[in-house]
Amino acid sequence: MSNAAGVDVALSLGSNIDRYRHITGALDALADAFGDLVCSPVYESESVGFDGSPFLNSVVLIRTDRALVDIVRLLKRIEDDHGRNRSGPKFSPRTLDIDVLTYGEVVGERDGIELPRAETAENAFVLKPMADILPDARLPGSEKSYAELWADYPKDRQKLWPVPFQWRDQAL
Repeated sequence: MSNAAGVDVALSLGSNIDRYRHITGALDALADAFGDLVCSPVYESESVGFDGSPFLNSVVLIRTDRALVDIVRLLKRIEDDHGRNRSGPKFSPRTLDIDVLTYGEVVGERDGIELPRAETAENAFVLKPMADILPDARLPGSEKSYAELWADYPKDRQKLWPVPFQWRDQAL
């Protein structure tokens, strides 16, 4: 991102209930909280871990001087504002899911979160958007770039389709 002070943070966004409204609302809330966003294309993917409607997924990069714990608190509030139900099973339909994937170059546990988040390299709906917006960057703790990780990813493991998506007069 820019040379401004702060740390680069990658966030994953996902929704399979009223998908366009909740992804758009999340982007609006993140822009209000953090300013400029770098947004990946939006992809549709099959649900993972349960039978359910397809998800819309995207990755967003922010630059912030906020502590990780404060970012997580804000993300939970945004999810709650979008009707997130936390009482169901881990793998279930959701209005909005926002996760911290990376926090700068941190590797290991910080504030109760394991970084980078394992799904960053394990799930197509996260890895492909990361490769789109940070192709040459390396996953913290890895010798490979996101583009290299995506090139090595078994594409038949998870189905993924780009979808047209408009947000604030820009096509994602």
